[in-house]
Amino acid sequence: QVQLVESGGGLVQPGGSLRLSCAASGSIFSIHAMGWYRQAPGKQRELVATITSGGSTNYPDSVKGRFTISRDNAKNTVYLQMNSLKPEDTAVYYCNADVEMSSITMRNYWGQGTQVTVSS
Repeated sequence: QVQLVESGGGLVQPGGSLRLSCAASGSIFSIHAMGWYRQAPGKQRELVATITSGGSTNYPDSVKGRFTISRDNAKNTVYLQMNSLKPEDTAVYYCNADVEMSSITMRNYWGQGTQVTVSS
């Protein structure tokens, strides 16, 4: 079993910064791609950032230049540094990971989510 636990969410003013963390624990052989997604009320969940095991990243235009995803493989942790936050960034942010449980078992996991609210 694998668990993803997010932390670092909270209330921040427009233009401010926030750093989210997601730590994976459990029976892990290795972690492949990891990503951050968000879902605002009444909207579908959308991709925020992804990072491969090799460190290659991707961002949608809505956050490009403001958000940075990174990972610490030794700690099985992925981070999301969010700068120049806007009210439209308000959402529940979810961590996602493709976990190799063994040489023949790959599974996808989601974290429970952490609330990010950008408001004055």
